[in-house]
Amino acid sequence: MNKGLSWFTWSALIFGFSFLYLPIILLVLFSFNESKLVTVWGGFSTKWYAELFNNQGLLNAAWVTLKVAFVSSSVATLLGTISGVMLTRFSSFRGRTLFTGMIYAPLVMPEVITGLSLLLMFVAVSLDRGFLTVTIAHITFSMCYVAVVVQSRMATFDHSIEEAAMDLGCTPGKTFFAVTLPIILPAVVSGWLLSFTLSLDDLVIASFTTGPGATTLPMKIYSQVRLGVTPEINAVSTILVGLVATGVLIATIISRRNDAARLRDERLAAVDP
Repeated sequence: MNKGLSWFTWSALIFGFSFLYLPIILLVLFSFNESKLVTVWGGFSTKWYAELFNNQGLLNAAWVTLKVAFVSSSVATLLGTISGVMLTRFSSFRGRTLFTGMIYAPLVMPEVITGLSLLLMFVAVSLDRGFLTVTIAHITFSMCYVAVVVQSRMATFDHSIEEAAMDLGCTPGKTFFAVTLPIILPAVVSGWLLSFTLSLDDLVIASFTTGPGATTLPMKIYSQVRLGVTPEINAVSTILVGLVATGVLIATIISRRNDAARLRDERLAAVDP
């Protein structure tokens, strides 16, 4: 029996990966293009990165994006962790079905519907659109991803460790912060990185909820691309790709280290009498 991949499988893999990553590779390459024409290679140069850091409009949009991403991901991580723990610990409580549906709804709801509904809510409560409304909108959809990540980690959590800690005199609160939280911390960090990345990438929801002085970087890029792609856009997009790739790499390293530490602890526990 031939266990190797067939030519069709190899062709599908090559086509799929090329379709996904070749445009990104070309974007990164042309960000170092000497020529101002983004489709004509004129030699290697980093001058467009220097031009980028002299573009005050892009810098202001990048600063707003980073602030929104940091604040929203931090609050979303807090709320998402509480939600994930609650869904795992309390199997039945009044309104659980509704609460679960509200957690998972933003994951499958189109971004246009989410952005429009948030806009209508902000208008109904007479809340001026700006930095605050964009941050609230990003918290709304990103906390759901954190809740899913934390809930999946809590599903395989050994509750006997907590019971042992409370038998030794720890209060439930101290048990959570001293025992539970360190164990699920990699999932919490992964959720923060995921929500941070989603906030950096969001365009549709931010377009509905933004206001004067709260233009995010994706919105700025989109408005400039409509007039034509410039090398500066390639440069800032390359930086965003680098930030996202770094976040994914950090999350992967944290997850692998946690798995390795867990396996090592299990082996030590099995060896000790």
